[in-house]
Amino acid sequence: MGAHPHPRGGGSHVRRGRDVPALVDAARGGDPRAVARLISLVEDGDPALPEVAAAMAARAGTAQVIGLTGSPGVGKSTTTNELVRALRARGGRVGVLAVDPSSPFTGGAILGDRVRMQDHATDSGVYIRSMSSRGHLGGLAAATPQAVRVLEGAGCDVVLVETVGVGQAEVEVASLADTTLVLLAPGMGDAIQAVKAGILEIADVFVVNKADRDGADATYRDIQGMIALGERAPGDWRPAVLRSVASRGEGVEEILAAIDKHRAWLVEHGELVRRREARAAAEIEAIALATLRSRISSLREGTALSKLAAAVASGELDPHTAARNLLDGLEVQGS
Repeated sequence: MGAHPHPRGGGSHVRRGRDVPALVDAARGGDPRAVARLISLVEDGDPALPEVAAAMAARAGTAQVIGLTGSPGVGKSTTTNELVRALRARGGRVGVLAVDPSSPFTGGAILGDRVRMQDHATDSGVYIRSMSSRGHLGGLAAATPQAVRVLEGAGCDVVLVETVGVGQAEVEVASLADTTLVLLAPGMGDAIQAVKAGILEIADVFVVNKADRDGADATYRDIQGMIALGERAPGDWRPAVLRSVASRGEGVEEILAAIDKHRAWLVEHGELVRRREARAAAEIEAIALATLRSRISSLREGTALSKLAAAVASGELDPHTAARNLLDGLEVQGS
């Protein structure tokens, strides 16, 4: 799978269900265009999406998912780039989902992480995709969990998810990743921000990047001190705190070693299964809610919702009874 910059929406013309098996077969064979089209189907909420998901289900849970988050400017893309290099040296296939802020005009991703990761453009064992958050809070695009499944189905051994890094809303990556890395940098007030944003609770590994700068030791000590104050039961994971200078490739092997150690802990304590089941539950819930929203939207175009709204406004019905009537109508519509 080459890391070529694939334009968004590349699969929008692939609408017919009979195209999906061919796309899935090609993606499993490592065809980057097929992977790009499948992820575009996911992003666009294509009607063929259930068929794509069914075809990819057999490989669920085969990829290690690593989340990277942190404030803008801490070096997430540079660190991701170096982690890809180190993981490829181990021989595995690597997928990267770089979730960028959305352009308010086009809805497209505007940071262009793929431009910054062109070192891997000719590597057939790497697939890099920028995804637009499209205003979705939490630092992730709504389609990210299903995009991870596409990359798993395409044979990726590791999927790196680099989030938008918008401060207090970026903790959502923890619900998607097996291991979450939080990157900090000296001189940015990141230690205080970590406490405010609740990041201490979601980080499995802290990385003080740009550790050659003034203040790196203080940032390192601050994070260590905050971890020491946290309550942990015997046997609980204690987040690792590491230093790196990603722009020079320094500290990358130590980061991978910490990820390996955390994975071993996850397996030993049954936490890997628990996290993945929680992730699946959240994904099922999100799909069900999206389906409900679309059905309610279709009811808005009819008369059922407007009649209930009129009844509530006039005092004939209370809103709870009206909501139950609405849900009953949805059940009839879905049966």
